[in-house]
Amino acid sequence: MFLTLITFISAIAISLIAAGYSILGLATLFAGAAVPIIAMGSALEVGKLVAASWLYHNWQSDIPKSLKAYLFTAIIVLIFITSVGIFGFLSKAHLDQVKPTAGNQEQILLIDKKIKQEEMIIERAERTLNQLDKALDVYIDKEYVSRGLKERKKQKEERELLNKSIDEAMAKIADLNNSKSSITIEQLKLEADVGPLKYVAELIYGDEAKDHFDSAVRIIILILIFVFDPLAVLLLIAANISLRQWQQKRIFIKTSKKRDLQKRIEALQQKNKKLRIYKDLTRDLGDNPDEIKLKLNQIYDWNEQK
Repeated sequence: MFLTLITFISAIAISLIAAGYSILGLATLFAGAAVPIIAMGSALEVGKLVAASWLYHNWQSDIPKSLKAYLFTAIIVLIFITSVGIFGFLSKAHLDQVKPTAGNQEQILLIDKKIKQEEMIIERAERTLNQLDKALDVYIDKEYVSRGLKERKKQKEERELLNKSIDEAMAKIADLNNSKSSITIEQLKLEADVGPLKYVAELIYGDEAKDHFDSAVRIIILILIFVFDPLAVLLLIAANISLRQWQQKRIFIKTSKKRDLQKRIEALQQKNKKLRIYKDLTRDLGDNPDEIKLKLNQIYDWNEQK
């Protein structure tokens, strides 16, 4: 009985959890009618378990085959619907976990692009400064120092603007690198959370796991849903089987006890009958031992003569 109770509790617990996941998943798929979906899913889950129990208890009964076929088909379809809901729920949970990772990767790519643009600004400014320096070197090489100094004074404003643009670009690069570091740290934390799934993907796809990460997750979800709700229904049927066996055992024990009691009653009745005969004989013979002996001798003599 204890094992039957444990089986029944396990079946109900798994069924409730599966129903919760399925209802949440269906509510996600049909977000526009969440409350009706929750009510419908709850009623269908209860109906599925009741139908499975009823069909097991009445499978050998004289009921229409069409009713059996419909209930059996309905149970299979409801298991499929529950599995679809669980698939939706687990898929959404996976996407919610992976979505920040994809967003962080996009932000990192955008920051890298901005850093590259600032580096190009620095490169152009430095190239212009080098060209200005080369122009002055020409005057110095030709020993036109005074003219070169005049040209440098003319370049002063341009040089300041170029140096300013370089400083601003370097400051922006520093800020962008700081932002990138923060996002990278967050990205590493998120990757640590999904790390076990990556190992599973590597187990399934090997070196190509990086390109088939989502496929590996879908395979895991499918494995879970194929053993989730069917296990609940089968455990419920197993609990019904155990309960019937326990009831049959109790009936057998009661019948055996009743049979033994009847035999004991019959034995006591037979014993009482013999005792009653003995009492009647004693009453007929009397209480005097000599008289009893005389009558017994007469009986023996009569039997011998006969």
